[in-house]
This record gives sequence, C-alpha cells and structure tokens, in this order.
Amino acid sequence: MGTTIYLTGESKAPSNNPITEQWGLFFIGLIVDTETHVIREADCTAMLSLTVEFVRELLVGHSLLEDDALVESITDRYHGSSQRALATAVRNAAAKYRDLSAGAAV
Repeated sequence: MGTTIYLTGESKAPSNNPITEQWGLFFIGLIVDTETHVIREADCTAMLSLTVEFVRELLVGHSLLEDDALVESITDRYHGSSQRALATAVRNAAAKYRDLSAGAAV
C-alpha cells in the first residue's frame, strides 16, 4: 500500500449559498500521507478558484489529526459564507481518518 490515501469530508452549506444550488453539499477532498498524517493535497466544492486556492493554503502541510487547529485557522482566516460548512467538512474528514487509522493500518 502507498503512503497516501484519498478521503472526503462533507457538510451542508447555507441554503442561500451557490454551492448548495450547484452540488447540494459542501465537499472537501484530501490526499493524506498516512505515515505523517499531513494533508498533501486539498480541493473543495467552491464556486471561485480563489476560494479553492485559499482552502488549500489553510489545509495543505498540516496534520489532519490536528483538526482543532485546522478549524481554528478556518475560523480566524476564512470569512466566506461557507466557513461553518468548511470547518464541519474538515472535522468530518478527520473523523473518517481516525476511524480508518483505528480499524486498519493506514
């Protein structure tokens, strides 16, 4: 098995957000190094490429196991309408990762 995995996190975006109209939910996709738990790549269902770039800046290079710090960074720095959805999606992805780590050698 390689040293990276792909996983997603999802959450509801605000009802007045174009993300909800386009995709229904807010999703993040992450490639995580299973040896270091560090996020190597990130993408999300945002309408603007600038948003995707900023989300990458917030997440890439940080440990997915430190989701409290990731959410704090999102709260401090991301002031888009889907801030809460992004934070929830990160927590969702971190929970999935912990479950995978506990259930099998990740």
